[in-house]
Amino acid sequence: MSDIDRLAPEDQALIAGVLAGQRRALAKAITLIESTRPDHQERAAAVLDALLPQTGNSLRIGITGVPGAGKSTFIEAFGLYLIEQGLKVAVLAVDPSSKRSGGSILGDKTRMERLSQNEAAFIRPSPAAGALGGVAAKTREAMLLCEAAGFDVVIVETVGVGQSETEVAGMTDVFVLLQLPNAGDDLQAIKKGIIELADLIIYNKVDLDAAAAERAAIQMRSVLAMLSPATANWQPRVLQISALQGTGIAAVWATLQEYRQIVTDSGALAEKRRRQSLDWMWQLIDVSLRQRFQSHPAVRATLPDLTRAVQKGETSPTAAAQRLLNLLNRYF
Repeated sequence: MSDIDRLAPEDQALIAGVLAGQRRALAKAITLIESTRPDHQERAAAVLDALLPQTGNSLRIGITGVPGAGKSTFIEAFGLYLIEQGLKVAVLAVDPSSKRSGGSILGDKTRMERLSQNEAAFIRPSPAAGALGGVAAKTREAMLLCEAAGFDVVIVETVGVGQSETEVAGMTDVFVLLQLPNAGDDLQAIKKGIIELADLIIYNKVDLDAAAAERAAIQMRSVLAMLSPATANWQPRVLQISALQGTGIAAVWATLQEYRQIVTDSGALAEKRRRQSLDWMWQLIDVSLRQRFQSHPAVRATLPDLTRAVQKGETSPTAAAQRLLNLLNRYF
């Protein structure tokens, strides 16, 4: 009996639907992995294990950029272009969550209306829900599900650019940064650590000011010449496009294909994915240990008083943390 045969009939049907490329089954599978219920998490792990042999064949693209850079417009134009080339495209779009209500607009399907209606595309908006790195907590798992469903390109769109919003570079094959002309000089670009992670930098909306876009591209190439490449055997490129007008999109895809060929032939892509898998494992362990720590009876009983003491300045964070950790030493 195979591992799949040991699963419940509903999970076997879910796996079969994902492998058949059924968008409804894929959506249900992502909902399952996003659930925080312990029984759902156990089922999700089994489903992912069963699908794992069918993953790894997609090009994983991370896309970020400041609000207003035109990420959604670019992704729609780029996705439609890829579909014209006979490819299937999945987009995992992460929306920022409200810190007060926890809600999220999840408006990417509205912004990518033409792409979302195409049968060769799958768009899944998810709330960031407090997760760091500009991505949702289960983005990695969702990416694997999309690969198992047969999508040739999986795009992860982050909520924006910031010091904490770089995790997407650690889960994708290629990291694309969308910029705007007149957004700052080369010194400012260096100060933004995001530049050091980019494999491809794209200046969008060149139709508004072509001269400014050209100046910005020249400055950025000078900046990149002073930095170490993010990916071995690849010197980051700088392109200019107008996503609204559809110009430059073919050049983006040609550059990404060149990137994939070079990093695959050199072994850099395989090494990057191995490193990412191990990092992912340790991140999951860290999260699980934190959850177990917070749910421990002794910690739950002591945490409120210590939290108030730290807030009032009556005890230091170091002393409070040590006291909580000492509670666990009695049980380990």
